[in-house]
Amino acid sequence: MDNLTLVTLAKLLGAFFYYSPNSKIVKPLIDGLLHIDELASWTDDKLIYEQCQILADQIQNPDLDFQFSLLFEGQGNMPVPPWGSVYLDQEKLLMGESQERYRQFLQQNGLTLNSGMNEPEDQFGLMLMAFALLAEKKQLSVAKQLITDHLSIWSSIYLNRLKHNEISFFYQALAVIAEQYLQILLNNIERDLL
Repeated sequence: MDNLTLVTLAKLLGAFFYYSPNSKIVKPLIDGLLHIDELASWTDDKLIYEQCQILADQIQNPDLDFQFSLLFEGQGNMPVPPWGSVYLDQEKLLMGESQERYRQFLQQNGLTLNSGMNEPEDQFGLMLMAFALLAEKKQLSVAKQLITDHLSIWSSIYLNRLKHNEISFFYQALAVIAEQYLQILLNNIERDLL
């Protein structure tokens, strides 16, 4: 998969992991998500196609915004928190030491994230979008470091839990696609193709 495709997919997936499916930002991207299987060469094309079918079936679900709220905004008990510090820090708290290290990493590399939302920067979707921004700015070594030193050390746990959540088939499918994407991205980084 070429770098432009990797960046495009990071933006697309990042947006759906960060914004509600009915938000003004994400609505124009729905068609791209539903056809993400056609945007790249996937390791397991059939699996990605099947996930796209689930996404297409679920995108009109009237409960999708509520599901997003439960999984990403913390309505009640949050079953699968999307922030790295919850998985990395000893106390399993938001805004822990790993979040602070990530914030310093971003600042040292001249990246300030201002999404208009008041939440930690180590949110899964926001991290994918930060990677895309760094890659677009040709800061490839920093983009690689973001993935290897900050995102990949906890994302497999998060995505595995999201794949098995009992709240949303839509986000189960999205987690499967993100897992496949990150594997391709990490393979490209390992082979120094990024």
